[in-house]
Amino acid sequence: MSENHLVKSIVIAGGGTAGWMAAAKLSQHFSKTDISITVVESSVIGTVGVGEATIPTLRRFYQSLGMDDMDVIRKTSATIKLGIEFQDWHKPNTSFIHPFGVFGHDANGIRFHHYWLKLQQLGDTTELEKYSLGIAMARANKFTFPAEQPSSPLSIFDWALHFDAALFAKLMREHSLQKGVVHIDAKISAVNLNSDNGFIESLTLDGERKIAADLFIDCTGFNGLLISDTLKTPYVDWSKWLLCDRAMAVQSELVGEPAIRTVSKAHSAGWQWRIPLQHRQGNGHVYASQFIDDDKAEETLLQNIDGKTLHSPRKFKFTAGRRAQAWNKNCIAIGLSSGFLEPLESTSIALIETGIEKICGSFPAPYFSQVAIDHFNQVTATEWERIRDFIILHYKASQRDDSEFWRYCSAMSVPESLQQKIDAYRERGDLLHYPWEIFHPDSWLAIYNGFEFYPKQYNENVDRLNVDYLKKSLEQMRTSISNAVVDLPTHQEFINQHCKMSMQ
Repeated sequence: MSENHLVKSIVIAGGGTAGWMAAAKLSQHFSKTDISITVVESSVIGTVGVGEATIPTLRRFYQSLGMDDMDVIRKTSATIKLGIEFQDWHKPNTSFIHPFGVFGHDANGIRFHHYWLKLQQLGDTTELEKYSLGIAMARANKFTFPAEQPSSPLSIFDWALHFDAALFAKLMREHSLQKGVVHIDAKISAVNLNSDNGFIESLTLDGERKIAADLFIDCTGFNGLLISDTLKTPYVDWSKWLLCDRAMAVQSELVGEPAIRTVSKAHSAGWQWRIPLQHRQGNGHVYASQFIDDDKAEETLLQNIDGKTLHSPRKFKFTAGRRAQAWNKNCIAIGLSSGFLEPLESTSIALIETGIEKICGSFPAPYFSQVAIDHFNQVTATEWERIRDFIILHYKASQRDDSEFWRYCSAMSVPESLQQKIDAYRERGDLLHYPWEIFHPDSWLAIYNGFEFYPKQYNENVDRLNVDYLKKSLEQMRTSISNAVVDLPTHQEFINQHCKMSMQ
């Protein structure tokens, strides 16, 4: 039987988005215990903070803390996000959207895309995106709240935020302090280990004071001061599949009305994000340094920004991958200290959320054992690998051949777990879905379809349906979606009415 380790004190090393989100949720989870929670964050150390696009899970996170959507939007200068538009990814001068929603209407136990494929075989050229309300709203730059009780699957969609990450961290910090979390403004000068079991015993702050704890959460960013530098936890390198290892980020003036979607524009050796907030726009270029130098990457970034830049581009280096153990001894890595996947699908903050969720799930009582550690590491590794595969698909499925970078991506072998999914879809149109996946089957469908990656056959049971009835049904779906968007307020009108930025 593994030994139980009692937890009476938790120290979170590092603040920022990861640290203060962890503090907010853990203070709620342990509210009925006498466990103390302390965040050590130095005001002289900046945070990376490039991630300003989210997926809908973030809304569930802050709602679980008692926060309201409109209030969070106002306080973080946020805009609405209905999905991601991928420009020039399939081929130059192409565009498709990955929405937060479904396509069409499943029927008779058969997923909708099989009915759509049947009509395609009969010569119908209607694009799959015409059956998505989320995409229709995104294209029109319009928004309204989803129906609380949708009358049909056609009216189902979800939404997320583009926000100022620093303002969101501030919001989490204020909430945490109100719930009794202690903040120490200091630099960590040393991490001290217990000589008997190798656990972290304490942190030395500013070269003098020591703070001890039973459990440590490492939110120190890329450096991984506790999990890597001190505990020497190995790193699993995925750069053979995900070649991008550099990023540049710069803010710019917002030109025109904010788009209701993140824009990801492919370049010769990577891609560029465009994320609108209420008061400015975030931009960044993620690229592979073996195919383009920093100067050319910066030039590419700046040439593709509409408004005036507000500062010089900030540069980052990274290696795609994860810690071999996200939980090592009495230290749990959350955020960038646990690994890094490029923000192509806005998963950085989502992985913070799920990491925190798994910490809470590991503590039904205030102690932990090696059994809990092993389970945490197993499901964390699985979750990261599922996201890794989804991101790799974007590169593998591209039909661009105009640069060495894209030719490499097209020709590379992929992880077996991804290849199984690709084969199942190619052969039978099956959308395999495994446990611990953030992205549901319709997300995979959006990517396959966006890259014109089609199955060899559709479900033969579709042939039992009368063709004329099928055509009429799908036409009604398209009409219903088209009509639903006409009278909706624009994105800017919605913000002005419900959630204009707070002037603080």
